[in-house]
Amino acid sequence: MRTPRLLLRSGVTLVAAAALPAALAGPSAAVSGIAVSTTGSTVSVVTSACTQINGSWGTAALLTSSQSSFSQGRQVSLSGTTVSQSAAWTGVSPGTYTVAVVCSSGSMAGSQSVVVSSSSAPPATTAATTAPRATPTPTRGVLGGLGGAARDYGTLTLGVGAGLLGAGVVAAGWYLRRRTKPYRL
Repeated sequence: MRTPRLLLRSGVTLVAAAALPAALAGPSAAVSGIAVSTTGSTVSVVTSACTQINGSWGTAALLTSSQSSFSQGRQVSLSGTTVSQSAAWTGVSPGTYTVAVVCSSGSMAGSQSVVVSSSSAPPATTAATTAPRATPTPTRGVLGGLGGAARDYGTLTLGVGAGLLGAGVVAAGWYLRRRTKPYRL
């Protein structure tokens, strides 16, 4: 009589423990809704997150590191179709910038950092079938919410971690079995 109740409680605990990481990830794990690319001294942004309201798709802003709000940056209206909207800035001097897109509904489509190199550098090449990509940016502080995803671990490290996890599951199962029938090994 006691074993089914113990198994039921263990099952509920296991389900709750399995659902916990997904619940904690929540909205912070959302992917940015914009794609930023650079070609020489031109910065462009593409999104498909906005809807047209009163003839406007929204606004994109190019912010320098010293600018902290959307209204301080170089603003450009989005243009496009229901499939994708875009904006571009030309004559951008070298440096690190943040591109932010706000839809006409007032919702933030996303923001992304981009590095513009000198205009004498060859233009960035992208394949015609892929979406534009942002130039890698320098790391800035702690990547909150990413946990172990902030580093690329090798096969050996992942294998050892999986082995330890498996050993823990086997040990927990053995311990629970041993508690219900102490005369067994």
